Amino acid sequence: MATKDAASDNGQLSEIASGYQFSGETLKLGVAMADGQPHPDVQVSLPMSMMNRHGLVAGATGTGKTKTLQHMAEQLSAQGVPVFLADMKGDLSGLAAAGEANEKLTARTESLGQQWTGTGFPVEFFTLGGEGTGVPIRATVSSFGPILLSRVMDLNATQESSLQLIFHYADQQGLELYNLADLRAVIQFLTSPEGKEALSSLGGLSKATAGVILRELVGLEAEGMDAFFGEPEFDTQDLLRTAQDGRGIISALELSDVASKPQLFSTFLMWLLADLFHDLPEVGDVDKPKLVFFLDEAHLLFNGASKAFLEAITQTVRLIRSKGVGIFFVTQTPKDVPGDVLGQLANRVQHALRAFTPDDAKALKATVSTFPKSGYDLEKVLTSAGIGEAVVTVMTETGAPSPVAWTRMFAPESRMAPAPEAVQENTGNSPLMTKYGTVVDSYSAFEKLSGQGASGQGAEQGMGDGAGQASGGNDDAGAPAPSDENGGFRPYGEQTGWSQDGSGQSGEGGAAQPSAADRKAAERAAREEAARQKAEERERQKRNEAIMRVGTNVASTLGREIVRSIFGTSSRSRRRGGGGLGGLFG
Repeated sequence: MATKDAASDNGQLSEIASGYQFSGETLKLGVAMADGQPHPDVQVSLPMSMMNRHGLVAGATGTGKTKTLQHMAEQLSAQGVPVFLADMKGDLSGLAAAGEANEKLTARTESLGQQWTGTGFPVEFFTLGGEGTGVPIRATVSSFGPILLSRVMDLNATQESSLQLIFHYADQQGLELYNLADLRAVIQFLTSPEGKEALSSLGGLSKATAGVILRELVGLEAEGMDAFFGEPEFDTQDLLRTAQDGRGIISALELSDVASKPQLFSTFLMWLLADLFHDLPEVGDVDKPKLVFFLDEAHLLFNGASKAFLEAITQTVRLIRSKGVGIFFVTQTPKDVPGDVLGQLANRVQHALRAFTPDDAKALKATVSTFPKSGYDLEKVLTSAGIGEAVVTVMTETGAPSPVAWTRMFAPESRMAPAPEAVQENTGNSPLMTKYGTVVDSYSAFEKLSGQGASGQGAEQGMGDGAGQASGGNDDAGAPAPSDENGGFRPYGEQTGWSQDGSGQSGEGGAAQPSAADRKAAERAAREEAARQKAEERERQKRNEAIMRVGTNVASTLGREIVRSIFGTSSRSRRRGGGGLGGLFG
């Protein structure tokens, strides 16, 4: 007996039945429970139009959170909604393969009245920087920004502010920050004798603090984290795709290979959200979301986070709703999520909790206090609920909370186990591999500060005269590399008269080889496009600065930039033009 009064069971079921009647499309979660038994005639669902009011899926380990997430992702995909989810252990790779019926599963689905059919769903598998099997996701250092990078490097508030100054300097001097080597080169220049004047001009940046940041940066590179930063940068619009049959594509970020780097992958997830917020248009209230984002192991996002980082997360959750994006945090207890964020999560699926310790008991009481009043004794329900059962409340179409419903959740129709063969097959056939599979090393801060074409000395060996010119205030931060006939920068091999294949032939001689000629033509086209984008961006910046001076910024512009100004990330249009900081430094 889990209710306060057994005689009230029928009344409770009647309230739930009427409270979960919605006019639009819904995501079916399961059926209501009373006196320990499921009632297939009383279904519990979530309005699709309320998915962008965000939500929380919580519960102790082994209570069924992952299966709930899997089932929700399936239904969203089936209704044409793209999904992004973080797969911590590889369990969710089974989404790509059809489930197989067995006696236990059949008994469960029949008891719930669920029309179950084994079904595979369209899944795109991603990895961070190519660590593991999947399409690699990378970000340029400039677009990642100083606040998010400070989180990865575990910098304190003073060091974070100093890193912002370094980004600002690189942005002003036209030093493109694409990878960690670019950022390292800028810091090494500022701490070198040649960069003394530039360092002093930054005011709030001391040589000692820059040295600390440099050591942390070198540590990141030593741990292999440089693989996650660089080009080609991931375009978050690729998360919004649908399959040919109209189903939403599920983007699964496979994180089992980087599970030991929680600050890295949790911060990357926030970068993806910030990028989506910037790029997506305002849509207001919609019948169904443009994308639903599941953040598994959400406590890792908040552990040890700075005040600025927490404020940025809160702003992101609050504002991205109007872009048609829903965010669901998946964790063990609501206490894992800061109150300012928790207060914005209108949809709740709370699986069982354990109360083995005094701290567990406090967490249980705190969890119960966050639910609307109901006829349930929630402390008993949450400690006695079985695997695959949860306490649910959602936001109704009128904006009010639905009745609290003890629910036995529907089973996923895809495989409820890892599907490594599907990961291999889908990745091998993915059209995105041609877009993101090969690393690109563009001409950027590292090359500019290494003394272009001098003797191959890297920035780590000291900054030469070319680096010294970076403090002079010109856009290219030093003497530019020789230009080709189209005005683009020439590769290092062309500057020195050596071909890329090491044959010692000049650029003209190498052109006799078809493959080399094709490669050079492609490089020239890329340089021309980069120069064109940079020129366009400079004109755009001039216009924006003029608008800022006369104080005519409109509210829509402010809305688009607010999250990037908080995180310090740069907009996509600025990434090829320099180490910009978006709204933070103009």
